[in-house]
Amino acid sequence: MEYRAQVWSGTSFTILLVLKDANGSLRFLAHPKWRSLVQPEDVRDIYDLFVDLIERADEQPAALFQQLSSLGVGPLVTQQIGERITDYHLY
Repeated sequence: MEYRAQVWSGTSFTILLVLKDANGSLRFLAHPKWRSLVQPEDVRDIYDLFVDLIERADEQPAALFQQLSSLGVGPLVTQQIGERITDYHLY
């Protein structure tokens, strides 16, 4: 997932990877310094979203992954989707 500031200047950061394993379980990998990459006014909303994603992943992982695969509104948008993470260069 890519973070884009509310006033987007063309700069974006990958702050979250969402991985689905063969059993359909989801795993979230957040950039360790995501708080310093997002605008201060977005930190609380992004944090709350992360908490919500973790809760929803336990209840409906398939539906959540499908939703995240095409997310295009708000400060987090889908950057890339694919079958194998090794196919991508993530910075």
